[in-house]
Amino acid sequence: MAKNSIAKKISEKISSTRKHRGRIDGDVMFPVALPSLELPDDYLPWLTDLKKRIQHERLRVVLASNAAMVSLYWDIGQRILEKQNSHGWGAKIIDRLATDLREIFPEMKGFSPRNLKYMRAFALAWPDRQIVQEVLAQLTWYHNLALLEKLKTPKDWLWYAHKAFEHGWSRNILAIQIDTKAHLRFGKAQNNFPATLPTPDSDMAVQIFKDPYLFDFLGTADPRRESELERGLMMHLQKFLLELGQGFAFVGQQVHLELGGKDYYLDLLFYHLKLRCYIVIELKARDFEPGDGAKLGMYMHAVDKLLCHPSDKPTLGLLLVREKNRLLVEYALGDTKRPISVA
Repeated sequence: MAKNSIAKKISEKISSTRKHRGRIDGDVMFPVALPSLELPDDYLPWLTDLKKRIQHERLRVVLASNAAMVSLYWDIGQRILEKQNSHGWGAKIIDRLATDLREIFPEMKGFSPRNLKYMRAFALAWPDRQIVQEVLAQLTWYHNLALLEKLKTPKDWLWYAHKAFEHGWSRNILAIQIDTKAHLRFGKAQNNFPATLPTPDSDMAVQIFKDPYLFDFLGTADPRRESELERGLMMHLQKFLLELGQGFAFVGQQVHLELGGKDYYLDLLFYHLKLRCYIVIELKARDFEPGDGAKLGMYMHAVDKLLCHPSDKPTLGLLLVREKNRLLVEYALGDTKRPISVA
């Protein structure tokens, strides 16, 4: 069948459908009038071709293939861009396209004018189909909308896309990570990992720690003692774990160790599921002091000897302080063989 014949049938179908379409308020139906718009000559053939593309992908979309849906949305956005760039189609054509697509595919959602504009913006931001298919299609469309709305540079967008997929962040968690500028904090804590851990382990350990850590969920009160800070973190353990990052499993608070006939208590003890090691966290509601690493190192050595399984890797230490002088931290960490991070 010739293209003109197909276009004519689609036009007749749309016209026929509009005669009987209305808006329902309660039990009363009111007719809905479409704004008149002079269509470009090649609009209906183009719509026919787009219809075939959507029908081709619809089965996979219905089967909840997220990658197929994101790729389809990118393709629609790319086709809209092509027409607007090469034929000068105006913005109003998107409203008409939304109406036509919803009439042709009434069982499919996502064809609102707003979402079609998002598709166009998505395609404009990412002209490379390969990146879309390999990275962005691994996330839901709503994840991609959060990235589109909140980020400006492709570099940051890809960083958060990789992290969201790697850690399984929900859309809300992704938005929180963007708002707190996680890309500027992950891997920024001072540490001595390259000098104290083998290369593969040190690289991974560097990436799990942040600087700074944000404890806004504690409220405006300023903890004066470590016990107050620790108590506040335990009251908000779920948010504390979220701020620590993926892979941290809570083991205990004020974990008792008997060393040399004396009692000692670790502030917080975690286990990292990916690194396969314990992490001792010491809290200091004050500025960093050069001697802070010595006591933490003793606790880490004790955990290695008393708690670690033979298959566990060496314990890591995280010292959280209110403020720190980077030069003092550098010299202090250079004098210890235990893998410690200060943030």
